[in-house]
Parts: sequence; structure tokens; C-alpha cells
Amino acid sequence: MNASPDLTINTELAQRILTGFIRSEITRTGLTRAVINLSGGIDSALAIYLAAEALGPQNVLAIRLPYRTSSADSLEHAQMVIDDLGVQSMTVDITPMVDPLINNFADMDAMRKGNIMARMRMIVLYDQTAAFKGLAVGTGNKTEILLGYSTLYGDSACALNPIGDLYKTQVRQLSRAVGVPAAIIDKPPSADLWSGQTDEGELGYTYAEVDKLLYLLIDERYTPEECIEAGFADGFVRSVVERIRRNQFKRVLPPIAKLTNRTIGYDFLYLRDWGT
Repeated sequence: MNASPDLTINTELAQRILTGFIRSEITRTGLTRAVINLSGGIDSALAIYLAAEALGPQNVLAIRLPYRTSSADSLEHAQMVIDDLGVQSMTVDITPMVDPLINNFADMDAMRKGNIMARMRMIVLYDQTAAFKGLAVGTGNKTEILLGYSTLYGDSACALNPIGDLYKTQVRQLSRAVGVPAAIIDKPPSADLWSGQTDEGELGYTYAEVDKLLYLLIDERYTPEECIEAGFADGFVRSVVERIRRNQFKRVLPPIAKLTNRTIGYDFLYLRDWGT
């Protein structure tokens, strides 16, 4: 068994499939535009590059949503993407919207604050889909989705997600191929919810190592025991498997109690004709 699987992707093919996906999913709703929250990180940058190619930069709105503790680099890196692509853009400071709620609770910890910020950004995103007449494009990668490393009804909220089947290491590969600036690709991944916060610091392991394990568990259907036999530490494997299990609720629509023969999400899964 191989503990170091090859996660290399055909970037040219992936780019063609994902731009086609964006174009198809948006235009079949009768719309032609996309709205994306641009954090200054690699995931949202890649989504913007793909959307601009799929729809034309004039049909993409990038929204920068800083909070008072946000890194100045995040704003600068987001602007770098906007300038490079020529997409439409706006900046909305979420501090005056977030702080009144935070200030009501003296004992609020960093996670609760971060969730409020993420959900406020979602509110602005969806408001602008109505104003811009476009669909919200998601920016969560496969690693984050599997680990539940997102805020439900916050950064996970979207109408479509072009990069959700790419592990973080594959996001980096495709980002280089489509021309995302190196300063964005090479910096430590961060949700930028508080000063000094990094994804890998919170998770407790690097994306490079967890992506290999996730690939074996999910794509190759290894059992946890087979992953341990392949050389992964027992505790690491068990903690990742448990995290995937615990966060299943974030990956599905809210379950509906079944009473009839055809229940949404169980028996009624597909429209006969979705217009394609």
C-alpha cells in the first residue's frame, strides 16, 4: 500500500471542465453573471480566475469584505487579482455590522466571532447576487468540505462550487496553471478571521499530509486500518476519520423526516428535465 499517492492533476483538462461547469450551471438558470467573495486567499482567487474565463470578466463581481482585524495583505492580494483580471469589484467593511452583535456577549470566543464574520459575508454576498443579477460561486475545496472546515451558512453557502472536488494541494496546482499570483499561492492558508490565524495551525496538520490520507480514504476507498498499514499514524487516521464523520451534516441538505413515498433528498432526487 502506498502512503504517498500521486495527487497530480491534468490542469489543462481540469480548467476546461471547470470553466464549462461554471458557464453551464449559471446560464441554464437564465443568468450570465457570477458573484464571489474574494478573501485574498488561493481558493477564492482560483474561483475568480475560472469564472472570469467562463463568463468574461465584465460578468464577474468580486467582493472584498474586510473586518477591522483583517490582514492588510488580504486586501492587497485581493486587489491584485481584481487588477489582473479586470473583473468588477466592491469593498464592504463588515466591522459596523458584526461588532454590535459581538459586543452583546462579553464571553464570546474567537470561533463564535469568526462564525459571525463568515455569515455576515454570506449576507453581503447574497444581497449582491440580487443587485448584480448573478449566482453566488463557492470557494470551498475538497479538503475543507470533507473536514468540515467551514462555517455552515457562511463561507460554505453558494449556488455552485467549481473547486469543491479539488484537494488543497490540487488547488495550488491549478492556481499556478491559470496564473494566480505567486504571492497568493505561496502564503500560509488562512480564513483571516483573527490576527495570526492559519488553517494548518487550527487543524493541527498540513494540507499536504492530510490530502494524501483523504485521497486514500475517499478516492481509493481505503479502510482506516489499511491507511495505518500504509504508514499513517493511528491517531492521525482516527482523528481525520472522526472529523469526516462528525461533519457529514455540513455536506448535505437538512434531513427531512420521511412520511410519503417520494421525499425530497431520499426518493425525489432528480428533475426529469433540468434544462440541459
